[in-house]
Amino acid sequence: MTDPNPVLEGVLADLAALTQRLDDRVTDLPDDATGWRRATPAAGWDVGAQVAHLAWTDVAAATAARAVRGEEEKAAWDAIVMVAIEDPTGFVDRSAAEGAAVPAADLLAHWRACRADLAAALRALAAERPGEKMPWFGPPMSPVSMGTARYMETWAHGLDVTDALGIDAQHDDGVRHVCHIGARTRGFSFATRGLEAPTAPVHVRLALPSGATWTDGPEDAEQRVEGPAVDFARLVTQRAHRDDLALTATGPDADRWLDIAQAFAGPPGEGRAPDATPRTPTTEGARA
Repeated sequence: MTDPNPVLEGVLADLAALTQRLDDRVTDLPDDATGWRRATPAAGWDVGAQVAHLAWTDVAAATAARAVRGEEEKAAWDAIVMVAIEDPTGFVDRSAAEGAAVPAADLLAHWRACRADLAAALRALAAERPGEKMPWFGPPMSPVSMGTARYMETWAHGLDVTDALGIDAQHDDGVRHVCHIGARTRGFSFATRGLEAPTAPVHVRLALPSGATWTDGPEDAEQRVEGPAVDFARLVTQRAHRDDLALTATGPDADRWLDIAQAFAGPPGEGRAPDATPRTPTTEGARA
């Protein structure tokens, strides 16, 4: 029997902890406009739609992980892709609305089952076909990459829920997974807007909730981004306006990046409007 992949197991453990925290926050909500049907900061999405979207994507990811096994599994994945091709601008909203149209208890049970099935599918792929990647809507992904991506999306949509409910998101150091994707997608943030990505390296230095430091990029890079990890994660998932975050950009390339940072696939989002009483960001070398 193949030994468990320690990196994958670490990501899945962090993902399980994150999803359980969100589960705890919604499980006792009333199935009405004060709870599951309450609007979130994402236009047109209530709490139920947020959870339904997470469940739908978990199903898609588990199906993709199994698609490398044979024709039957691949056909199931191809069917999901065809839904997206037939309605590329609307399938995400439609699937979220359809998934949220069931009683809250049924949706919660479905989401729990989807989470467990995804973890099993990723473990199976890593054990049975080490090094093989699974198809996705963008580039093929390894089980670790998919687990990290699921963490990022769950963190972002969970933040929509806690913001809507006015409760503490209780961030932990697992936010580093969001920061990792946010740093790795710097070039994509430019490319998706038709811009040429700067080639100068950027050093990212962020403070995790525990007080530990997370870094990416060469220490001696002239272009730098620094600040709280949660703020950086909010920025790259477009859950807050840059002006409301305590992030420091040093150098013009780093400054341009923070204006357009995007950790998620797809076209550029509209982002969030600044709060009425924003914090003033610190910027060196570009906006000063």
